[in-house]
Amino acid sequence: MQRTIRGVMFDLDGTLADSLADLANATNSALTALGCPPHPREKYRVLVGDGARVLCERAVPAERPDLVEETLRRMRAHYDAHCFDETRLYDGIPELVSELHRRGYRLAVLSNKPDVFTKRMIAHYFQPNPFDAVAGQQPNVPLKPDPSGARAIAGQLGIPAGEWLYLGDTNTDMLTAKAAGMIAVGVLWGFRDRAELVGSGAEEIVAAPAEVLKLL
Repeated sequence: MQRTIRGVMFDLDGTLADSLADLANATNSALTALGCPPHPREKYRVLVGDGARVLCERAVPAERPDLVEETLRRMRAHYDAHCFDETRLYDGIPELVSELHRRGYRLAVLSNKPDVFTKRMIAHYFQPNPFDAVAGQQPNVPLKPDPSGARAIAGQLGIPAGEWLYLGDTNTDMLTAKAAGMIAVGVLWGFRDRAELVGSGAEEIVAAPAEVLKLL
């Protein structure tokens, strides 16, 4: 890659951490408590990615939109108590982040996960914290794929959007990167597949975290 890169921004779920099991367990717990059928864990690969409320909207039976708010409340309560039960960083992620930090790149995390959970997860899995900015869903910032959050981080760290790699595993991430003017890098170890990433604008595709270093 011939462009100047000074920053690397990561999605969280499906990019830094494999959190699918804990997200599925929390949502299924809420659904079961409300008398709704749970979903197979693999289905959550397409249910997650656009924030907790949208996850619950997709998970409840189509004829029961009245249950979304209570599902969301119960899901968040369960997740708060169990978010580290099965979640793990993907193989190679600690080494990648450490090497990027060592080389002096500015690092950031931008997630549609609620901000409190986003910050809690990063603090749990990364000690000392190598990230210059960590942001999840906040009341005053539109969710991805709106580029506002990505642009705000770029401005905060003083690096033009075009000098960022944005790594993510879903169409939401690729659309965010493109809208923000960042370089969209799709990762194949996450929740979605190559076709979705390429179809939503990925400029680069990596199959393993170490491959990111080849883009720099």
